Amino acid sequence: MEKSSDGFVRADQIDLKRLDEQLERHLNRAWTVEKNKQQQDSGNSAAATAGGSDGGGRRRQDWEIDPTKLIIKSVLARGTFGTVHRGIYDGQDVAVKLLDWGEEGHRTEAEIASLRAAFTQEVAVWHKLDHPNVTKFIGATMGASGLKIQTDNGQMGMPSNICCVIVEYLPGGALKSYLIKNRRKKLAFKVVAQMALDLARGLSYLHSQKIVHRDVKTENMLLDRTRTVKIADFGVARVEASNPNDMTGETGTLGYMAPEVLNGNPYNRKCDVYSYGICLWEIYCCDMPYPDLSFSEVTSAVVRQNLRPEIPRCCPNSLANVMKRCWDANPDKRPEMDEVVSMLEAIDTSKGGGMIPLDHPQGCLWFRKYRGP
Repeated sequence: MEKSSDGFVRADQIDLKRLDEQLERHLNRAWTVEKNKQQQDSGNSAAATAGGSDGGGRRRQDWEIDPTKLIIKSVLARGTFGTVHRGIYDGQDVAVKLLDWGEEGHRTEAEIASLRAAFTQEVAVWHKLDHPNVTKFIGATMGASGLKIQTDNGQMGMPSNICCVIVEYLPGGALKSYLIKNRRKKLAFKVVAQMALDLARGLSYLHSQKIVHRDVKTENMLLDRTRTVKIADFGVARVEASNPNDMTGETGTLGYMAPEVLNGNPYNRKCDVYSYGICLWEIYCCDMPYPDLSFSEVTSAVVRQNLRPEIPRCCPNSLANVMKRCWDANPDKRPEMDEVVSMLEAIDTSKGGGMIPLDHPQGCLWFRKYRGP
């Protein structure tokens, strides 16, 4: 069929017989698919009745929890689009991340679509992971009308516009909070090395599963009772694209973002390696990178002037070398995370070392420079 200059096909040139044949083939395929679906639904009805259904005929996902078994308690943290609570699920201590779609008219369709996409992406990635240095995923639910929130005055129902992600509760809290608490006295070198190893092993595992976290920072790392570091928050994580050009855009947190990400260039899992280098510096120094620079100043300096946090003189060369290699401006020159694990395992921690506090007779000169006399 020929098209006219305005892009339309002339009516006298339409092959009606051919269209009829195409339509018939399409309807036959659709009928076959529907028939197979009905047979499958019929065959699964018994399994659904035995616990695979939500009671309304909808088949539950393998990650979906029973909302009636969840009690939400005190708030642990607050964010723009939700809160993290302590809770109990089926008798187990848990942390509950609540995403609030908002009352009708209070959020734009774009905001709601973005929240739903983040929820779907986080669950899709997190529920398949199993590693000692990754926070354990327990379950999730979309539309939590069956939830109960525990208050001082008893229990109350939860609105249906709330969705939640449930993970193991880690009493040590966020790694960032722990580092802030130790800002003056610093951490023993053995502790630094172990935390660095925990995080490196967790990231190495993620990369072996083709997962790029994309928001590696100490705020997204949690500690258990034994001070083991576990990676959390997979809200922007995704399966690594086979074509680097499919992964672009500024994703992550300023100060931890790799130059290629800040610049809007294509990137891959090596963006996590860069962020790890910044986290390693933070764990060693118990301090914040670039505390005196604005967002725009950090972006410009990291990309154009190769700005990086200043490594203290008292930092052992073995650890400083890992930092420098991880935050190299060229992603291809950064090591893979399994190589980082090997480098850290080779470090001898028996000789002590580590950041020396200001009030110590041998106080670190770097610390004196940045924290005053």
